[in-house]
Amino acid sequence: MALPNRGPRFNPRFQRQQEPEHRINDRIRVPEIRLVGDNITVGVYATQDALKIAEEQGLDLVEISPTANPPVCKVIDYKKFLYEKKRKEKEMKANSKQSEIKEIRFTPGTDDHDFDFKAKHAEKFLQDGNKVKAYVQFKGRAIMFQDRGQLLLLKFAERLAEAGTLESMPKLEGKRMFAIFQPKVGGKKKPSA
Repeated sequence: MALPNRGPRFNPRFQRQQEPEHRINDRIRVPEIRLVGDNITVGVYATQDALKIAEEQGLDLVEISPTANPPVCKVIDYKKFLYEKKRKEKEMKANSKQSEIKEIRFTPGTDDHDFDFKAKHAEKFLQDGNKVKAYVQFKGRAIMFQDRGQLLLLKFAERLAEAGTLESMPKLEGKRMFAIFQPKVGGKKKPSA
């Protein structure tokens, strides 16, 4: 009995080798390079001389900036180089915070105490680097008081002038009138120690 044909079999000998993301050692094919690294005199070297220097130190010659003229190479342990690069990328990703849009809701009849309370929250959001979307919710017949809603949002914008700026004038969408505030450029507070 013959076995069914299941297509080509996987043979690890013919598996394609993954190319490293940087050219290292013998893969660097330019005639001369700018060499940097620890315990090295920085300068322009012939590629063969740079390879000998790396070999003497028991390290790799890694092409860091292939687009420079001449390309910049560093004498370093390649695995250590990759580890440090990944660690820096991870650190940068952790430090970059995505700004969120925080919402503050009002009604046309919002009193002064509630207004002040919500304004303090909005100021804190803006100082933390987040955007604030303030909106007035009109229910039922309250839609007749659109002018109150607009005045309320403009008063809110005036109150937040120190912490943020108004992106555009208040707009009405359905039964909501909204305005979006963005933090001022130097708005983020430095953490106190």
